[in-house]
Amino acid sequence: MERLKYLGGYNVKLKEQVIALIENKQLGEIMLKKYPTAHEITTDKMLYDYVMDIKNQYLKKSNPLSKVSYDSKINFSNQALGLHTYVSRVQGSKLKAKNEIKISSQFKKMPLEFLRMIVVHELAHLKEKGHDKPFYKLCEYMEPNFHQLEFDMRVYLTYMDIFKKSLY
Repeated sequence: MERLKYLGGYNVKLKEQVIALIENKQLGEIMLKKYPTAHEITTDKMLYDYVMDIKNQYLKKSNPLSKVSYDSKINFSNQALGLHTYVSRVQGSKLKAKNEIKISSQFKKMPLEFLRMIVVHELAHLKEKGHDKPFYKLCEYMEPNFHQLEFDMRVYLTYMDIFKKSLY
């Protein structure tokens, strides 16, 4: 089951279904049918605008974001998809805080739904620091299909890991 490292927390029946799709060479076909195209948000500026649209729709009163970018150093093999950082520093007599979101650059070539899921996840950290019930409730508020998208993205990462290629 090591080849299902992205699906560690899911039940055995779901994992068995994914294994059957892999063995029957159907996983890629099913993923492409469900998510036929990659998005076109390929620059940091485009990503910033996309994230800000979602933030302004759902989290208007949350702390501002100073930077949003793709990051080639964030890599799936470390189980990281994106990062939210909060940096505080003293500047003169004032305390300055900066919120930044970094998304793995591997998301440049994925379906928009997967990018949205990770953006929603990172934006939720502006209000909720942990991965607890209020955090996931906020994620579902911003993206009602959040849990299904997370599962599908993990299945897609499994495909990429096993077949050493992207569908897009």
